[in-house]
Amino acid sequence: MAMRPVLFVRCDPLETFGIARDAVEDAGAQVRVWDAIDPDQERPDPRDVSGVVLFGSSYNVEHADEQPFIKELRELTRESLDGETPFLGVCFGAQVLAWALDAAVAKAPVREVGFEPIHPTTAAVDDALLSHYADGDMVFQWHMDTFDLPEGAELLVTGDGVRHQAYRVNDRTWGVQYHFEIDGDEIESWLAAFAEEAELLPTWGKTNEQVRAEADRHLDEHVRKGRETFGRFVDRVRAIEA
Repeated sequence: MAMRPVLFVRCDPLETFGIARDAVEDAGAQVRVWDAIDPDQERPDPRDVSGVVLFGSSYNVEHADEQPFIKELRELTRESLDGETPFLGVCFGAQVLAWALDAAVAKAPVREVGFEPIHPTTAAVDDALLSHYADGDMVFQWHMDTFDLPEGAELLVTGDGVRHQAYRVNDRTWGVQYHFEIDGDEIESWLAAFAEEAELLPTWGKTNEQVRAEADRHLDEHVRKGRETFGRFVDRVRAIEA
């Protein structure tokens, strides 16, 4: 029987999915997209797909009352968990997952942008999704919020400025704070969009030039490990669906 598609959830007009689509398709799965920000698109049923990937947003969980689509995301996440559909939350998606499990989401102690080091925990050593990351790997960040760990979750990755960087809820549900999906074009589009509103440095602590210089040093390896992460997710989805 053919594998059902993996659902990509778009939560921001600037979301291009970076390397994600090619990585998932190269791993042998089809991609279906739900534009959650489009009010004319109904929330899909997770039972119709083999897995769900919920991506980032310029909105935060705190905007749920003014942005109704965020509550729709919470419902989709809960339905995925209840139906045991494999789920992967990226940045905002990791926060929505925590929120759906009644964990607190709040402002982080620092705002993170650009490439920052991460530190896998002992729980990540044999993790199906993230065991290929090593201590000190540089990953791309752009967020101002963080989350408490949901009850029963295992912390997989920590950071220097923001401790909670990745966690596992069960053998088919993950939240990852950093943007392992991003590519160079998407970085440039995000920088350009923010530049239309303000300078990056006063708000985020780095200049566009600093972020670009970090990308020159770290992006190739970041993309390689990001592609492997998506491939591992497809492998896990395939094993569950078999």
